[in-house]
Amino acid sequence: MQWPIEMSLNARALLFDMDGTLVDSTAVVEKIWRRFAQRHGIDVDQLLANIHGRKTEDSVAAFAPPGLDVAAEAARLTAEEVADTEGVVEIAGASALLSSLPPERWALVTSAPRALAEARLAAAGLPLPAVLISGEDVTRGKPDPQGYLAAARRLGVDPADCVVFEDAPVGLQAGHAAGMQVVALATTLPTEALGQEYWLYDYRSLRIDAEHSRLRLDVGLDQARSPASATHPGQSI
Repeated sequence: MQWPIEMSLNARALLFDMDGTLVDSTAVVEKIWRRFAQRHGIDVDQLLANIHGRKTEDSVAAFAPPGLDVAAEAARLTAEEVADTEGVVEIAGASALLSSLPPERWALVTSAPRALAEARLAAAGLPLPAVLISGEDVTRGKPDPQGYLAAARRLGVDPADCVVFEDAPVGLQAGHAAGMQVVALATTLPTEALGQEYWLYDYRSLRIDAEHSRLRLDVGLDQARSPASATHPGQSI
């Protein structure tokens, strides 16, 4: 079998995570969270292995030493991240992909606060979506599906007719829990951490054709572990 392989998916809407999915912000994210770990005597490697895809408040609460004001610390981290967008760029092919989509056919579902989402999209030269579900818009963050289900409702699309693009295990789990098709991106974590048989490195191998009220996605996939276990439309890749 030749790699990458081609696979087709059909959907009415595409739902994207932000960090590691539409924008590469790893350097600034890890810089700011390293400072947080150093301030409070937290193991840096353990922290960085567990923050991706999660709401800031949830990550702070999970690692906070006794007595730390979680809300105040989360607000401080968010302010630092909004102010520092140095090196934030698009994931290759993201701008071209989004510009090819009608605004009512895609949404952003991020654990980041809205102000941070707007700052990073602007820094990467990406458009602000008509539907943006941020960390403030949900009471339960990823891996709970609340954010993705909210985006589907706002777009007026059945969850089964959505494709989720995610780079972190908690986001992939959220997409699955929402009953959506899921595409993994190997941009942030080692591929073995994704729990997927196939992945994308960026969007340059993805082609989209509009067919009436639906979108057809032709995807060039890269092999993960099992060449014999090719998935089918409606399953995760």
